[in-house]
Amino acid sequence: MSWVAQILTLYPQMFPGPLGHSLAGKALDDGLWAIETLDIRDFASDKHRSVDDTPAGGGPGMVLRPDILGAAIDAARLHAEPDWPLVFLSPRGRPFDQAMAREWAGCGGITMLCGRFEGVDQRVIDQRKLTEISLGDFILSGGEPAAIAMLDAVVRLLPGVMGKHQSAEDESFERGLLEYPHYTRPQIWEGHEIPAVLNSGHHGKIAEWRLKKAEDVTRLCRPDLWSTYERRHKT
Repeated sequence: MSWVAQILTLYPQMFPGPLGHSLAGKALDDGLWAIETLDIRDFASDKHRSVDDTPAGGGPGMVLRPDILGAAIDAARLHAEPDWPLVFLSPRGRPFDQAMAREWAGCGGITMLCGRFEGVDQRVIDQRKLTEISLGDFILSGGEPAAIAMLDAVVRLLPGVMGKHQSAEDESFERGLLEYPHYTRPQIWEGHEIPAVLNSGHHGKIAEWRLKKAEDVTRLCRPDLWSTYERRHKT
């Protein structure tokens, strides 16, 4: 059975979007994973298919209604396994990271609610026990772009997606470090040569060089990651 992404959205036409191309798209065509979109408006009861209302207590914008969202979530979860994460893409959620991508890839699928407008009624989050997850400290017009980015990170970790010639072990964040620099032909470009160690054929020295460069770039560019790495790996 393939890994399944259930997406609750007001804009189902946004999917698969970029996920229909490259590695994720090929894996989708090959049946290694599947995407199911549920249009939240299908659960509206009026002829205008209204899904939002004004915020209680006043204020700008509109809020997605709990009765409609609750019905949409319940319909999705009828076709989900109990261990699938139930996620609400929210700027106040826990930041998404590589460890979370690996965790989700280990489940049989995921249910993701893409918010719009000013947000969703808090009672939906509380009653359906949604896990709030954030892509980063910035504002998007809705949860769909965040869902696409997160799914791309997850899908590439599924068995058979990357292929034998590719490895995720040395990529950024996999070991708590950013990735080391890469080089390829020509040997000399604009007067600059490929570092000699990479042409030495000495795999041990190459591994040492790559680790050192990964540590250097992490220390320089992401001191927050470096501090965590030092605590875990340095004595």
